[in-house]
Amino acid sequence: MPKIDVSKFEKPIELRQIEREDFQEIIELQRLCFPYMEPWKLEHLESHIDHFPEGQFCVEYDGKIIGSCSSLIINFDEYDDQHTWDEITDNGYITNHDPEGYNLYGMEVMVHPKYRRMKIGHRLYEARKQLARELNLKSIIIGGRIPNYYQYQKEMNPRQYVEEVTKHNIYDPVLTFQIMNGFTLKRVNKNYLPDDAASMQFATLMEWNNIDYQTKTKRHFKTSFPVRICVIQYKMKKIDSFSDFAKQCEYYTDVAASYGSDFAVFPEIFTTQLLSFLDEKSPSQAIRKLTKFTEEYITLFTELAVKYNINIIGGSHFVEEGHEIYNIAYLFRRDGTIEKQYKIHITPNERKWWGISGGDKVEVFDTDCGKIAIQICYDIEFPELGRIATEKGANIIFTPFCTDDRQGYLRVRYCAQARAIENQVYVVLAGTVGNLPEVANMDIQYAQSAIFTPSDFTFPREGIEAECNANIETVAVGDVDLEILRRHRKSGNVTQLKDRRKDIFEIIEKNK
Repeated sequence: MPKIDVSKFEKPIELRQIEREDFQEIIELQRLCFPYMEPWKLEHLESHIDHFPEGQFCVEYDGKIIGSCSSLIINFDEYDDQHTWDEITDNGYITNHDPEGYNLYGMEVMVHPKYRRMKIGHRLYEARKQLARELNLKSIIIGGRIPNYYQYQKEMNPRQYVEEVTKHNIYDPVLTFQIMNGFTLKRVNKNYLPDDAASMQFATLMEWNNIDYQTKTKRHFKTSFPVRICVIQYKMKKIDSFSDFAKQCEYYTDVAASYGSDFAVFPEIFTTQLLSFLDEKSPSQAIRKLTKFTEEYITLFTELAVKYNINIIGGSHFVEEGHEIYNIAYLFRRDGTIEKQYKIHITPNERKWWGISGGDKVEVFDTDCGKIAIQICYDIEFPELGRIATEKGANIIFTPFCTDDRQGYLRVRYCAQARAIENQVYVVLAGTVGNLPEVANMDIQYAQSAIFTPSDFTFPREGIEAECNANIETVAVGDVDLEILRRHRKSGNVTQLKDRRKDIFEIIEKNK
């Protein structure tokens, strides 16, 4: 008898994190599991992966996804016990995910109807429990549906129904399962999920306690999370070499570090100062010569960030990639790593004089002071970019800019202040002053660099944390507090992020 190839009988089952390639299959699974409820949108699933990929699980069986669950981390003490699903998940987008929170909150679990006797739900719940242990979270909290309640609504109220299920006198596919998996009942919430007709919009608030949880000092409630920022209002003046440029940049980095700053922020295209010693009259050719300094520029600021132990927003610089020229802002972290953001919107002036091409992606970067974004000059005038960056978790938007007159500067300033208010973020402007008479299209500069805050009682009265005097070479240093910002987003006099009407409008990022 020939040897049997057992591989043809295998039907592998795997529990893993959800990936972007799974999104369409998960949406179809949700339509099948909850036919009378509105399914996820692609933007929801994208946001889950962007904010908390570790908390999104699926079970794949024989090449097909047959179950999934979604979750986020919160500090449950900051929410009302009688919360709704929309409130505690930010309408399913989980932009309120708090990595410093104490509790894992389960948003959803679903299992394909044909595979509901294979303990798929149990596998998903165990994955959540293991995640809670690994992250040292106090507990898992869920708002559980009671989908059989509609059959008993005329005989008993929700509390009575839940008691009967708890005593095992009534079987409920969700509540019974949760009890069997170690969850205890805390209360019954009404109006939890508007389109859950089977549960009559009621839900049980359930909790599983992590007995391995260890209290750690760093997890105590923060009273403050200050971040010090030094904005550099850089003077454009004639120089004779790259060495002169490097000395000016190191001087300001030293100043920022001496004040204990976490970030030093340079302006947009301040490297065009190098054109003052290049003998090239054609603007387009001059810019191509400028790109030859890219490696020296990157080396300089990488060394400065490490030497002075400071994160540097390296203004922006023209870079040639292929046959295209891009306006790129670099983040030089103090640990020696580097990130970059391409300017997305190119002004008519940049196209006319230099032939600059635009980028196509909004980046958000992790730093030792939280998540930040960089939006170069003109980009801050497009509100969609600020909203996308905020939804990806940015708390600070840095805007290096270069404007030649007061009108251009005020466009940048007014839009920056609007972004700070509407997104409840800090926005930082750093611009160039001085003049370069011998450099075409860079002959005059106007700036008043500043650090802007949301406008509410917890922030400075004018929404300005720090501000330079207009049009002189100087710096401004200010502290922004990320803990105050976090509280403001939850309980400010206005809460723009929480109050967005996602039922009537949304912003979709096409290139991710």
